[in-house]
Amino acid sequence: MKNKYILSLAVLLISLGGCKKYLDVNTDPATPQTPDSKTLTMPLFAQMERGIQFDSRYLSNVIQFWGRNTSSYFAETHGWLQGSDATGEIWRTNYYGLGANLGLIMDDAKAKQQYNFLGLAQSLRAWSWQTTTDYHGEIILKEAFEPNRYVFDYDTQPEVYAEVVRLANESIANFTKTDGKGSIAAMAPSDLVYHGDNSKWIKFNYGLLARNLNNLINKTDYNPKKVIEYVDKSLASNADNFIIPNDGSTSANANFFGPLRSNIGTFRQTNILVGLLNGAISSLPDTIVDPRRNNMITASADGVFRGVFPAVGDPGTTASKNIMPNPWGLAGSTNPGSGNGKYLFKDNAGFPIMTYAEMQFIKAEAAFRDNQKSVAYDAYKKGILAHIEFVSNLGPAITNTKRDAYMLSASVKQSAATLTLKDIMLQKFIAMWGYGFVETWCDLRKYHYNEGDAKGNNPYVGYFVFPKSFFADNGGKPAQRYRPRYNSEYIWNLEALKKIGGDQPDYHTYKMWFSEPN
Repeated sequence: MKNKYILSLAVLLISLGGCKKYLDVNTDPATPQTPDSKTLTMPLFAQMERGIQFDSRYLSNVIQFWGRNTSSYFAETHGWLQGSDATGEIWRTNYYGLGANLGLIMDDAKAKQQYNFLGLAQSLRAWSWQTTTDYHGEIILKEAFEPNRYVFDYDTQPEVYAEVVRLANESIANFTKTDGKGSIAAMAPSDLVYHGDNSKWIKFNYGLLARNLNNLINKTDYNPKKVIEYVDKSLASNADNFIIPNDGSTSANANFFGPLRSNIGTFRQTNILVGLLNGAISSLPDTIVDPRRNNMITASADGVFRGVFPAVGDPGTTASKNIMPNPWGLAGSTNPGSGNGKYLFKDNAGFPIMTYAEMQFIKAEAAFRDNQKSVAYDAYKKGILAHIEFVSNLGPAITNTKRDAYMLSASVKQSAATLTLKDIMLQKFIAMWGYGFVETWCDLRKYHYNEGDAKGNNPYVGYFVFPKSFFADNGGKPAQRYRPRYNSEYIWNLEALKKIGGDQPDYHTYKMWFSEPN
């Protein structure tokens, strides 16, 4: 028995030795246990658009980028769904999709002195913190990625805003470094947006800083001159736009808004957007139809452009006449099939995270508030022209003749003296439609929807309208934030959530720090 045991042990040891290569996955390049920055970076871009696009299904209804074909949809009444992860995808993106992956890239990049990868990770982290706090309000910052922790305390918006500034500035510093071992050749294959171009990442960071500061118009220390400085260092043309590409060959790699994914068949263009594109952006006579209109939205079968009002639904009854089209351009919920669609709603359409047009409208707003009317007017015109170019590149080309006729019409202010903040913000609304969901919500909230700010600026009054009645839990108030992800916070972290009022039925109507005076 003893000899048999020894023999069996010897065979086992030999067998284990022979299996070493099979069992040791650390030597398999296809399944690395310590992946490097190159392998971690590429999937992050898909996570960025996933978070925004998933949650836009509901946020788009609040900000009236889209409505629904049926009446009384909860999102159009500024409501929420109890016990659901709906509206929680941005949360998931920040803490899971990007989350620890960005930390791994930072650690790997520091160890290898690849400062461009380090700068990229810091930039994406800054973007994610900014987006998440602007969407949810108080969030988990300092304890977010601590190991072996199961409950997490919430941090304030000022703390998150400060962290965005810190990360963006550190990212700029790392992209500016000339030492180290980072290279364009090493980062370009993984960088799906800027292909290793450090200068464009620096511009993107300055764009983040401009967004961050320009949300604070109601604070006593708001600095419009600094906003203008940031914008001037940010995106310089549409060539600098941060657009996440989509292959569009299968549902797995297609744009979330495209026909292959079939997510927006019940969505409808809104009355505010149709009115603006029809020329109603100005109360002056002799306005003309916006040349961007036909590329962005679609008329009903009878040739009339219609849009829904909040929570009313599509009142059209006849497909061959007055039923409103979906964002793909077909009547009702008809799916045009893969490879079709229009504007940003095609299978292979990229998803913009930041555009040059947005930056120019931020500059125009800041300059107007600083009484630099000529600077504001110049940026206002550049923003419109940039977006016309952007739209033209995504559909039938807009001719120079149509562009120039529009720019010289009453639909566009013809002098700095006649320019108003309403002109700037409504043109920005058009330019951000279809992608700038969170940023547009920031604009609406910082001007308190239709109430305006303390200085009497009320750019959305007369255009943006509320539903006839709000969701039952709201107490007659509009939405100001979305709740943290249900399966993360309400199941596992409820006690911390209670400290900020997250257990209250009207929590989603609590105003944001960034939108309030000091």
